[in-house]
Amino acid sequence: MKKVYLIHGWDSHPDDGIFPWLREELEKRGLTVFALRMPEPLYPKIETWVSHLKEQIIPDENTILFGHSIGVQTVLRYIESLGVDQKIGGAVLLAGWFHVSDKAYEIDEDLKIARPWLDTPINWEKIKSHTDKFVGIFSDDDPLVLISNAKFFEENLGAKIIIETGKRHFQGRSGIKELPSALESILEIADSKA
Repeated sequence: MKKVYLIHGWDSHPDDGIFPWLREELEKRGLTVFALRMPEPLYPKIETWVSHLKEQIIPDENTILFGHSIGVQTVLRYIESLGVDQKIGGAVLLAGWFHVSDKAYEIDEDLKIARPWLDTPINWEKIKSHTDKFVGIFSDDDPLVLISNAKFFEENLGAKIIIETGKRHFQGRSGIKELPSALESILEIADSKA
């Protein structure tokens, strides 16, 4: 049975944006879906969020992870933490970032929260040892995530990259409630052979 874990972003929840639609569409196709509610979404911390995934996920080759924004970093840092022999099916990464726009920080507190996520190194080779199936989805007008992140994900993960037009940061408050490319990417990983 294919299992999909949906991980929302900073200041969000599992009922925001594309998450309800994505969950429904995946369940219609017979996948088991877990839309995780991340702890303290206004103040995301690496240790807390990665630990939460460790408590919720039993990783195997039928496991597919989907993260949005800071949820992408959470997914990647979780994969990095897996044991040597643990494998997952793949990951779809929506509006992921390791470099952000200057407009991303509305207040100094935002930068203080983001700084550990920006500055804590990540081991790309270790992540790739657990799966070789990554898809990165970005928008050409995202006010927070620099489009250069697409190349960064392609170079470091070998991710298939999809650039959407006019989807901003893929948030519900921007009117983005469905995203066929995300659904198709998850289904493609689910249908692929390990």
